[in-house]
Amino acid sequence: MSVQVAAPGSTGLGPERLNPEELVRQTRQVVQGLEALRAEHHSLAGHLAEALAGPGPVAGVELLEEKQQVVNHSLEAIELGLGEAQVLLALSAHVGVLEAEKQRLRAQARRLAQENTWLREELEETQRRLRASEEAVAQLEEEKSHLQFLGQLRQYDPPEESQRPDSPPRRDSLASLFPSEEEEKKGPEAAGAAAAQQGGYEIPARLRTLHNLVIQYASQGRYEVAVPLCRQALEDLERSSGHCHPDVATMLNILALVYRDQNKYKEATELLHDALQIREQTLGPEHPAVAATLNNLAVLYGKRGRYREAEPLCQRALEIREKVLGADHPDVAKQLNNLALLCQNQGKFQDVERHYARALSIYEALGGPQDPNVAKTKNNLASAYLKQNKYQQAEELYKEILSQEALPAPLGAPQGGTAGEAQQQVLRRSSSFSKLRESIRRGSEKLVSRLRGESMAGAAG
Repeated sequence: MSVQVAAPGSTGLGPERLNPEELVRQTRQVVQGLEALRAEHHSLAGHLAEALAGPGPVAGVELLEEKQQVVNHSLEAIELGLGEAQVLLALSAHVGVLEAEKQRLRAQARRLAQENTWLREELEETQRRLRASEEAVAQLEEEKSHLQFLGQLRQYDPPEESQRPDSPPRRDSLASLFPSEEEEKKGPEAAGAAAAQQGGYEIPARLRTLHNLVIQYASQGRYEVAVPLCRQALEDLERSSGHCHPDVATMLNILALVYRDQNKYKEATELLHDALQIREQTLGPEHPAVAATLNNLAVLYGKRGRYREAEPLCQRALEIREKVLGADHPDVAKQLNNLALLCQNQGKFQDVERHYARALSIYEALGGPQDPNVAKTKNNLASAYLKQNKYQQAEELYKEILSQEALPAPLGAPQGGTAGEAQQQVLRRSSSFSKLRESIRRGSEKLVSRLRGESMAGAAG
């Protein structure tokens, strides 16, 4: 067997023109050829050895010995070539491993560079926040020193002009039962407290501090802090108490109200449905907390314009509160107001008038005709009359409201006290009552403008 090997200078086989893969492939071909040559030379050497070792005189002994030496030299050269080829193959494999390691190190270096860039950006953002916090702290320190100075000056004021610092501030029930748009934008404080505490279900002690923190952050618009805080607390509660626990439902309700203030209605709806299911399973389908969750869900549907879906939820909440709290409870009247608003947005004015009339009878029976909730409900009923073009009924209601010079303390507020305390209570209610008067004024102007329009149309006819 003979193998032909091209010279290095032949066309297409120069080592300078070969890539590493081609060089390895050709080296392996050479190894195969050298192994074939080695086998052939071993065979020739065996035949020559047999001829020299044969019995009797052999003609041309010197020639045979010379051929045997040549074959042995060729075998040594072939063995040397095979060794060098194996070394080349080993070097090629080692170079491949080194190249792969180099690529891996390059990828790792790029990843580290990206992480370094990200860490630098995070550091800059943290430093910026730190500077802003330091500025806020400095401003608060200045305000604190200013307030301390004012406090030192206030002790020299006359007694009749000084305010009583120990008089506890209270929230007017008119605003708590019917919060304005501005109060709803401030955060989920009123809604969260009503949802969790209304009807006898108070926030658990272990969640009260967290609830107050979330309300504080949400009222400041710091939802990037309030939402992770709620989620972390929710995960801890689920890990310690399980998913089907009333505290988990309370935290779901709080997180849903935070999402509602961010206009994330889809996420808030899913959380409220989950909280409703948990409370129905753990507390029963007729618990006041179930009614509170149903009311929150109905309000959320109302904000999305889905009044038909909100109405049965609000109706069920009303039925629960009537059964648990009684038909003449203030929370029942509040639920009737909410249900009337949903019916009004659907054009069901007969139901609207019936719900408002019943709410009025409850408030008048509990607090008398001077109760602020009576004025608010009458204002809502007058607005419904305006939408039905019942101007005479609306005018009568507006006159009844405006004929009241002042509003008494709301339902559930402590009675008694000196004349100075009564004056301070009137001052505290001035903001909410001014909002009510502003609403009544707008309704009255709307009524007058419509009446003028009809009178001008009649004169022209």
